[in-house]
Amino acid sequence: MMKASVIGLGKLGSPLAACLAARGLTVIGVDQDPRKVEAINQGQPPVHEPGLAEMLAQSEGRLTATADIEAAVHDTQITFIVVSTPSDPAGGFSLRYVEPVCQAIGRALAKKNEYHLVCLTSTVMPGTTGGPVREMLEKASGKRMGGGKGKDFGLCYSPEFIALGSVIRDFLNPDMLLIGESDAHAGDVLQSLYAQVCENKPSVARMAFVNAEVTKLAVNTYVTTKISYANMLARICERLPGANVDVITSALGLDTRIGAKYLKGAVSYGGPCFPRDNLALVQLAQQLGVPPDLAQTVDRFNRLQGIWLADLVQHRVQHRKQGTVGILGLTYKAGTDVVEEAVGFLLTKELASRGMKVLAFDPAYGKISAPAAIANVSFATTAIECISKSDLVVLATSWPEFSAIPGGQWVRPGDPRTVIDCWRAVKFLHDTPGVDYLGLGIGEGFV
Repeated sequence: MMKASVIGLGKLGSPLAACLAARGLTVIGVDQDPRKVEAINQGQPPVHEPGLAEMLAQSEGRLTATADIEAAVHDTQITFIVVSTPSDPAGGFSLRYVEPVCQAIGRALAKKNEYHLVCLTSTVMPGTTGGPVREMLEKASGKRMGGGKGKDFGLCYSPEFIALGSVIRDFLNPDMLLIGESDAHAGDVLQSLYAQVCENKPSVARMAFVNAEVTKLAVNTYVTTKISYANMLARICERLPGANVDVITSALGLDTRIGAKYLKGAVSYGGPCFPRDNLALVQLAQQLGVPPDLAQTVDRFNRLQGIWLADLVQHRVQHRKQGTVGILGLTYKAGTDVVEEAVGFLLTKELASRGMKVLAFDPAYGKISAPAAIANVSFATTAIECISKSDLVVLATSWPEFSAIPGGQWVRPGDPRTVIDCWRAVKFLHDTPGVDYLGLGIGEGFV
């Protein structure tokens, strides 16, 4: 089994390191945050991710952590770079965290006499892996990329297609493996490692760096387009009595040219990847003189969904002369504590900025990482408290525990409590006395 180093122990790096170690590899994790290093060395999850604690236990001491990149590279045969590549003002990705990592890796490679494979998993703009990343590694190491099994190094670009909240499942059971390779030997080494780790037998797509870099952006942008199409159908259904977006998308997904995944029909997509990857493809198209209209329209439509939802809430509150708005769910999806571009988080901020009284609850918000601030918002300690103290409730994130709340907890005798269900997760409340239920995507004559 190879020895691997994983640089960056954040929300993707920690699960990746744990999965590799649990499958038998000796792994050295690297991070400049001493709290993450200490957590890993104590066998504790440094980030919130379902199943990570169990995966760390299965590693049985094969995973250790340090802040020393050079030592980790020296003692391993393959290095995964899993650091953040933040969006830059132009819409692309910054390499400000990748650069010092590549320089440190290069210094370590200069002292090694055996072959080493470097694998970049962070999302980058096309031309980056074979351009700046290769140049930094070669300059710092004095070695050349490629060269097969000799003393030089191999380089791969292999981004993961995983979602927070299901990182471990997605990593161990990927739909496909995308490998951009410097040469055939580098690709062979990485594919061999994946074969040792994956529980399934995914398709493997091997190609040049630039093709892999474009593919990563293209996959996520295609998915956001599909999500937005389903959301448009949901808005149409809401204005047609008797229409139901679930019935329509279920039929739509039976067509093998389309498929059922990501056809939920709800509200805007969010998270750390989809919105920015969509914008990155816009920037790439513009730089190359290609009309970016499709990706731009998807981004604009998605952002307007949050405003539409805020307008709907405000209209219902004013029409019913209600007061407190309860928001159930601030994270962008169940199973994660990330609120970046999350519909519930953005809705909460928007309603508060309009002077409305907002009470929010989320099972994971601020439990491990420091919570993003929201001004002029109160927080409930439980979902039931949030419901009971609110006149109108928006179920913004489909946490399973929300749909498990008994119907009686939602009921308010006399003046019914309004429930806006973005995911149709509590559609059993439809026609329940004491509840004014609005399920997005269901023909209720929305205004």
